[in-house]
Amino acid sequence: MPSAFRTCPATGRRIHLGAELLVKANAVVAVVSLLIGAIAALLLVLTRWQAVHLLPAEWYYRILGVHGMNMLIFFIIYFEMAVLWFCCTALLNSRPAAPRLGWVSFGLMFAGAALVEWMQWSGRADVLFTSYPPLKADPLFYLGVILFAVGALTVVGLFFATLVIAKREKTYEGSVPLVVYGAITAAIIAVITLLHGALIYIPTFLWSLGIIPEVDPEIYRMIWWGLGHSSQQINVAAMVAVWYMLAGLTVGGVVLNEKVSRSAFVLYVLFISMASAHHLLVDPGFGPAWKIVNTSYFMYMAVLASMIHGFTVPAGMELGMRLRGYTDGLFGWLRRAPWGDPGFSGMVLSVIIFGFVGGITGVTIGTEQINIIAHNTLRIPGHFHATVVSGTAMAFMAATYYLLPLVFRRKVAFWGAARWQPYLFSLGMLLLSMGMTFAGSFGVPRRHWDISFSQAPFDVQFNPAVDLVLAVMGIGGIMAVTGALLFIAIAVKSVFFGEPVGEWKTGTYVPGIPPGITNPPVHAANVDEINERLHGGRGFPGPTPGTMVLVFVFLGAFMVYYFTNWKLLSQLWRLG
Repeated sequence: MPSAFRTCPATGRRIHLGAELLVKANAVVAVVSLLIGAIAALLLVLTRWQAVHLLPAEWYYRILGVHGMNMLIFFIIYFEMAVLWFCCTALLNSRPAAPRLGWVSFGLMFAGAALVEWMQWSGRADVLFTSYPPLKADPLFYLGVILFAVGALTVVGLFFATLVIAKREKTYEGSVPLVVYGAITAAIIAVITLLHGALIYIPTFLWSLGIIPEVDPEIYRMIWWGLGHSSQQINVAAMVAVWYMLAGLTVGGVVLNEKVSRSAFVLYVLFISMASAHHLLVDPGFGPAWKIVNTSYFMYMAVLASMIHGFTVPAGMELGMRLRGYTDGLFGWLRRAPWGDPGFSGMVLSVIIFGFVGGITGVTIGTEQINIIAHNTLRIPGHFHATVVSGTAMAFMAATYYLLPLVFRRKVAFWGAARWQPYLFSLGMLLLSMGMTFAGSFGVPRRHWDISFSQAPFDVQFNPAVDLVLAVMGIGGIMAVTGALLFIAIAVKSVFFGEPVGEWKTGTYVPGIPPGITNPPVHAANVDEINERLHGGRGFPGPTPGTMVLVFVFLGAFMVYYFTNWKLLSQLWRLG
């Protein structure tokens, strides 16, 4: 039905109105989950900052569970559902499959999330995010998780069905765009992840009801991390897809090689679940051969995929800028980039912190020997706050600045503040992640409420530097939460009280609308001449010399950090 579509004035794409409502609904609930998680984060960081130590033990562990579920599950997956609906309809000019069933799935997810929130805030699910047996929550907690997972799995099924409709009705030509291909990867990983969740949460639910006598803790841990870690790899695939999309929208970024980028996404599907083994490296029930194979050969293939994207995305941005005429020097393209566009700055900061902090620390602690001295210290949350939060959440925030005018058809509210929000949030997350990482290097435990062990028959003396790095962590956490709350205020004001986009003249600056929309990046008219000059060299190693320099900086930082960890390990394990 033609009336079921509208035409986007900026992109010229057909937008299905039903799918657009599903995108909006999922995005709004994602922001609400982010708000709850951000408030919990502030309480937690003011407790882990030992000089403040805000919450009592009971509420610290309760809020820790609330924070984990809202940030790692509800906020991220709701936003990913919005991404799936957007990619399979708007980017393919297609109608959605069974939009009514889409609302049923949304209702299941909402009911499940509400049940989990109720159980956690009421103190009936004080089992932390991982909910390891023999800790037992109220059956409604497990039921809520199951309902949420069923709803998300239904959306994934509708996503694949919509792809079939788009192919059958020929709404696009050739292969699906790379952004959609990345979303397909995220959806496949979601199926693998949610099946792990069903395998472990259904028997745990029956155990909480008293129907089965017990759940083996070791089996639980192994299967649960197929859910817990792999769910974050859905984020990685979706995040990289958003990177490619924003690179094109903001600076006219190009894809250097479609086959290479698509092959990297395939590596995620084949090997990313293996990386979950690094959570089990200190479990005595798993043999060393299984641990080494999963955390080296298999995990490194997934790491290779991230390294490929970590090169092709900035290289594509550099080449796009150079093809627009910004060819001066190694980093002239970077200096002339639209740093005042929150979509661009958020995307670049996401790439940098995810790669330099999250990537380097992740590969290091995924090494079996090093993991022994890092496991259950603050280094672990330091790592995933750099990946899931600084990387994924920042990328999703950056995408929101483009979704607000394109999907919600509202100008970005508080535009001046919005231009600074990515810097505030990212700097705060960088300080938080680095503070956690260094505190963990001094042995500060991961989840413990009170590292001074007050009223215990023994105490642990930490290096005085711990007080400094915990202060850095606390200050960074306050900055990051402030940045998150600023983003929420911008999103809520824009969606519910924002100024309609209206019409604009192409090439003009319109406050509240990212410049990638009002003045789309276009390659220069003499692009063939520029391309020939770039490939001709002029002393540069290929068309993306700036990115090559950044790659070597990354490799140097990785080698220094990796060597330092082995040096610390050698001092710990002295042979007499």
